Amino acid sequence: MRYLLLVLILFGTATPAQDSRLLSLDTGHDSRGWEGVGRLDILGKGFCTAALISETLILTAAHCTYDADGKLIPTDRFVFEAGLRNGRAEASRGITRVIAHPDYSHLRSDQDTSDITNDIAILSLGQPIRNGRIKPYPIAGSPRVGDQVAIVSYARMRAQAPSLQEICNVLGTQDRVLVMSCDIDFGSSGAPVFVVEDGVAKIVSVVTAKADVNGTIVALGTALQAPLDDLLARAARMTSNGANTIHGGQRQDTGAKFLRP
Repeated sequence: MRYLLLVLILFGTATPAQDSRLLSLDTGHDSRGWEGVGRLDILGKGFCTAALISETLILTAAHCTYDADGKLIPTDRFVFEAGLRNGRAEASRGITRVIAHPDYSHLRSDQDTSDITNDIAILSLGQPIRNGRIKPYPIAGSPRVGDQVAIVSYARMRAQAPSLQEICNVLGTQDRVLVMSCDIDFGSSGAPVFVVEDGVAKIVSVVTAKADVNGTIVALGTALQAPLDDLLARAARMTSNGANTIHGGQRQDTGAKFLRP
């Protein structure tokens, strides 16, 4: 149980600043700047959270793109609802291509952190989003232990509007896995984790799992930049083959102690 031991050690040594509470982004004023985060609806599965990283691409967790039987979900079952608030989205787009990281697999053991580090996917939108209110987010390098980050997510019991947590903390890292104090729940998978520099929000991680340690929930995510660079490069090389799905291992749930939020 290496992951669980890591988290226990971090909680025994870390002294993070106090986290801020979740703020529901119910109004246009509250959600200004966060319209590029959206709910990724998946017919027959539920929803995840995703974020716009270009006019035509969104970023989410790879496990959001797999069905329980281990098969990749067909593109026609996805809809990205950018800036969804109270039943209305700033933009709604279908998906034409799903590209999960080739090294992501549910076949790995519970102690193999590559399941977390490669749990990312990019999805191509059916039409570009060109809207002055909806801006793609740049990608930044990994935060360090003790850094403060922010998260915007949809989740169970708050599915109709995104919630912002302006301050949560990076408690530790190991093998490109970030352990964070961010408040997440089911539906938060794929949620972007941000640093805000000079007023610009930059994505530094994607929420991939949560762990319950003695009643305390922590968020797990990938140190994003390296696996995303690899994924984008692979996608560029594979685009010419016309495939709608690019993925690695098939899903096989094995009762891992981490819950997919």
